[in-house]
Amino acid sequence: MEQDQRAHLSVDREHAILVGLDLRDGDHDAVESLHELEALAESAGAIVVDIMLQRRGQVDSKYYIGRGKVEELAARVSEHDAEVIILDDDLSPGQLRELEASCECKVIDRSELILDIFASRAQTHEARLQVELAQLEYTAPRLRGMWTHLERIAGVGGATSAGRVGGIGTRGPGERQIEIDRRIVSRRVTMLKRQIAVIDRRKIRQVRAREEYFNVSLVGYTNAGKSTLMNALTDAGVDTEDRLFATLDTKTRRWNLGGGDDALLSDTVGFLRRLPHHLVASFRATLEEAIHADLLLHVVDASSPVAWAQYEAVTDVLRDLGCAGHKTIVLLNKVDIAEDEAAVRILCHKLPRAIPTSARTGTGLPLLVERVRGLVAGPPQRATVRLATTDGRAIAFLEKHAEVLERRYSDRTVEMDVVTGSTVLTRLQDNFPSSQILQCA
Repeated sequence: MEQDQRAHLSVDREHAILVGLDLRDGDHDAVESLHELEALAESAGAIVVDIMLQRRGQVDSKYYIGRGKVEELAARVSEHDAEVIILDDDLSPGQLRELEASCECKVIDRSELILDIFASRAQTHEARLQVELAQLEYTAPRLRGMWTHLERIAGVGGATSAGRVGGIGTRGPGERQIEIDRRIVSRRVTMLKRQIAVIDRRKIRQVRAREEYFNVSLVGYTNAGKSTLMNALTDAGVDTEDRLFATLDTKTRRWNLGGGDDALLSDTVGFLRRLPHHLVASFRATLEEAIHADLLLHVVDASSPVAWAQYEAVTDVLRDLGCAGHKTIVLLNKVDIAEDEAAVRILCHKLPRAIPTSARTGTGLPLLVERVRGLVAGPPQRATVRLATTDGRAIAFLEKHAEVLERRYSDRTVEMDVVTGSTVLTRLQDNFPSSQILQCA
């Protein structure tokens, strides 16, 4: 295989053979996982020409699949004139190298495919930085020759103009190219982490600046219908496509709940089973919306035959992000196109508080709005609140979210008798520390 084939990870318009391994350990459905890999490959632009699944007791340490299957795979590559093999698992650098040598074809694993999709969809500067960092951290140990073009500008002679381009630390006598590449990658990773840290701090400030509002975040498996639901609730005009990872950048819109109540609704990147760890870490700034949300709307694709597995996969990612204790409303979306009604009923039994919805037809959305409105305000109660007369934001917040019965002014404070919800009082104290609740009943 040409060395630069491995450096080119894009699979757009390439003929691909998908390979999966069924270990019969009960951890996951290998057939369904291969179907998901096929959707990922097509989402990346690949043309799937063949699918291979091997059942065996354990992973082969050298080839991942058995030696006999490697020979069969090589024959299929030749038969279909395939340009790339995509494995439904994460492989070691050694396994990738052996498979490529045996099949004389580019080989990438599941995580690299997902990273390629993210790279092709990243539109903003923030998303591009996050994807590049995830790619470098995950694929650098696996990419042999990715930076071979650097041989022409680094380490080829300290006295030459080309050598001077390499700079200090890249002109050692006889230094191996791989060592130069590793150092260049390390520097790039360090620089990206610094830039993303700045973005993280800015993102956190943006999220905290909205704390006086009730923040709702849409989370769920990729292609569960989150963006369509956001358009239905807010007229946001967010692009929606029937493909995996159509949305990478968080979008936030005002959600009018009626009765004078509103909230901020955010659409986040979709999750996936076995989502690469580096990708979750890199996109933490994007997921700040979910981390700091007052309420999560967990959107589940009720029409999917593996809806429960997808629900559990998202729950696991949320737990890793520290969101396990967040208030959550589960939405069983796409009930209008669900063919297996029995499966939907089983989901409703497993998740009795879930709301069956359809973002396309509007089914269940009035009930969702009613439930969220109840959480925005909380149970109504009468309270006396003392605020500084100079704190105009706190006074405006209370006037907006409460019925003011009476005001009593002193030199620097105002006491207000109000009727409002318990949630409003909690948010008042959290966002305006100078406020005092004198009486509550």
